[in-house]
Amino acid sequence: QVELVESGGGLVQAGDSLRVSCVASGRTFGSYPIAWFRQASGKDREFVGAIGWSAHYAEFVKGRFTISRDNAKSTVYLQMNSLKPEDTAVYYCAATLREGVLSDRNTYDYWGQGTQVTVSS
Repeated sequence: QVELVESGGGLVQAGDSLRVSCVASGRTFGSYPIAWFRQASGKDREFVGAIGWSAHYAEFVKGRFTISRDNAKSTVYLQMNSLKPEDTAVYYCAATLREGVLSDRNTYDYWGQGTQVTVSS
């Protein structure tokens, strides 16, 4: 069992930076990958990136977003730079204890409650 809690969302302007966090509890942190997904209003939940032994990103965030983890704090971070209005969404972290495609939402069994990120133009 894994519990995830996101924080750090908010309202920012286009071009700003924001860091959201995901604190995990339960199973030994570091032994499973954690992903970030986002869901804009009226749209499907989409993969942003994931970190296991290394980080992987969706094409549309490469160069702007960075995922890192602090195992001592059981925390994964999503650093978002050069934010755009189209990045507005609820951001979720997710974890899986089994094998699967990291970019596939069906791989993940544990989800946080989400944190709202709003980027104004």
